[in-house]
Parts: sequence; structure tokens; C-alpha cells
Amino acid sequence: MRRLLAILLPGLLLLTACGGTASQPEPSSQSAGETAKFDSIKLTDNGDKKAPGVEFDKPLTVTQPTIKVVSEGSGATVKANQIAKISVLALNGTDGSQLEDTFPNEPENLELNDELKTNSAVIYNAFVGAKVGSSLALAVPGKQSAPSASAGPSDSASPGASPSAASDPTQLLIIKVLSASDPTPVLDKPQGETVSPQAGLPTVTEKDGVPEINVAGAPAPTSLVSQDLIKGTGATVKETDTLTVNYVGVNLSDGTKFDSSFDRGQPATFPLSGVIKGWTQGLTGKTVGSRVLLVIPKDLAYGDAGQGQAKGDLVFVVDILGVK
Repeated sequence: MRRLLAILLPGLLLLTACGGTASQPEPSSQSAGETAKFDSIKLTDNGDKKAPGVEFDKPLTVTQPTIKVVSEGSGATVKANQIAKISVLALNGTDGSQLEDTFPNEPENLELNDELKTNSAVIYNAFVGAKVGSSLALAVPGKQSAPSASAGPSDSASPGASPSAASDPTQLLIIKVLSASDPTPVLDKPQGETVSPQAGLPTVTEKDGVPEINVAGAPAPTSLVSQDLIKGTGATVKETDTLTVNYVGVNLSDGTKFDSSFDRGQPATFPLSGVIKGWTQGLTGKTVGSRVLLVIPKDLAYGDAGQGQAKGDLVFVVDILGVK
């Protein structure tokens, strides 16, 4: 998990309990919390790939999660169910020191879907109705630390006072909305041009739309094999993407099937960075709509120990149906 998410996600979860007014048919961005605390914030825009300059009265402290558009953009209005691409600058509210800056990197995706609306209505309501190019400020209270167990009566600053409880500083996040677009529909099956695979690989046939793998005669791989069987025409997969796929996996040694989303009757969705190295390396750079044959050496799979029925070198057929 990227360090940004470790900073941002606690704020999103805290905002769940913060309330906020209900969305309107054509909503405008809705603020929440102690928004007067943001009156001193001044931003100097430095484009989309460099974090803005930020000035504010210090220390900035809030007792409840707080969010507001502090610089309005001039682009299109962000709509419900779109995917907003955002960059984030996270600062220490006490002294303004930088905690995280994602502006030089690829933008993060924020899905403005029903799940976000249910779990964090205030975040949802702040972004839906904002304009592309806007910057929102999100302040998250610091976590309160419990008094030290060793504290005794003599540790108090004055007679009868309870031991003090330290707290982490408020975090201030400046979130810029770089773009917003409708999500690309997830495919039902691979779509593209059929590709003839190189010789010597496991063979793949199809029965009732489900790929079947025959490993007879296929040698052990000396390196990862990632072979298109169908070359899709959709978006190119990045290592940081979350994929929706159908797949089947077998052991190269004897063809034993150990996993199949087809058997479960529904595609799987997961971050590409959170799976075995053979998948991460073999699917990065492929395109949506593709059917890909992966022949994965054990050192890029589950190693000598294996996992469950998956043992040694593995073979997968993966249909890439969607990416976000």
C-alpha cells in the first residue's frame, strides 16, 4: 500500500461519521466540519505535476474531520459515479512540514460510486459537484494518545490534575481534482485480434467460453512467458492498476487445476501490485480485452513451498476485462 493511502484512508474513514447533507439531483460540492479554520489557507498553483504552495495560520487543529473547496477550478462539474483523478499534498498541521506529495506521480483514482457514498458520505458530497481543477482541503484530527502507564500523581503539572494525554498533529491534505470521467464498462469476455502463440507452450482451447489448458509436452520455463492469445484494443495495464479478470490456473507438472474464477461464476477484481510477481510482471503492459497465457517459474509464483494445490511452475490463462 502506498504511503499516501496510509495518510488518506484514516481521514476517509473518520469522515463516515461526520454526516453531511443529502445529495441533490444536481449537487454542488458540500463542505463539512470546522471550515472557518480554512479561512487562512492560500494556495499558489504550480500546475498539475507540481504541488501548490500552501500558506496557512499555524498551528492548524481541528476536533472533527473537515473538508472544503478552497480553490475553485474552471473545468466541468464532477458527477456521481465518475472516476476523479486526484493528486494530494499532505502536510503537518502544526508546523506545515510535508508528509506526502503525489503530484509528480501518476494521479490517484477516486471512484465516486455508491460504496463511497455509503462509507464516506462527506468525501462523496465534497467531490460530487466540484469542478475539475478545484483544490479541496481535508483536515483530519490527530489521534489522541493514552496517558503513560507509568504516570503517577507526582507527574501532574499541578496537584490533582490528571496525567496529560499527548496527541498527534492534525493532518492537512490539499487534494487537486485533475480530471473526471465515466468509468469504462467491464467486458463480458475478451475482445480483440486472435494471436498465434509461439511453439512449445501449453495449448489452450475453449469450451463454452471457458479456456482449457493442456500442458502435455510443455517444458519448464527458464523465464516468465507472457503470451497474448487475444490482443485486446482497450487501455494499457499499469502495475498500479486494479484489474477485473477471469482466469484459470493449473500446475505445469501435471495439469492439475487449482483455481478458476470461471468455476466460481464471476470475475475477480484485485490490485495488480498485490498478486504474485508472475502476474504483476506478465500483465503489466497488456491491454484490456486481451486473453493472456502466463507460464510462470516457481520463483515468480509461490516458491518451493507452493500454496494449497498450486505447486512449482504454474500456467494461467487470464482474460483482462477491465482496469481502473
